[in-house]
Amino acid sequence: MAFEDKTLKCRDCGMDFVFSAGEQEFYAAKGFRNEPQRCPSCRTEKRRQRASGSRESFTVTCAQCGAETTVPFVPRLSRPVYCSDCFAKMRSASTSP
Repeated sequence: MAFEDKTLKCRDCGMDFVFSAGEQEFYAAKGFRNEPQRCPSCRTEKRRQRASGSRESFTVTCAQCGAETTVPFVPRLSRPVYCSDCFAKMRSASTSP
């Protein structure tokens, strides 16, 4: 399969960036199915934030026990969110025979 450079738009900054043929070959070799969503500089910034532990967290109420807790993702109204204790209990209960 022949790859050609593609121009994509970064989901964070909105700038156009080139998804080169070489990068596409690399993605294909690794089995990645999705194209990158962020430009190289935003990807680097995202990695730096993850490495420094400065992730944004969101305060929620546990759907099981009602305790207030924080989670590292934006909760969806359609899905319940659990504190770490309740999540661990549910997970161990589902893996038990």
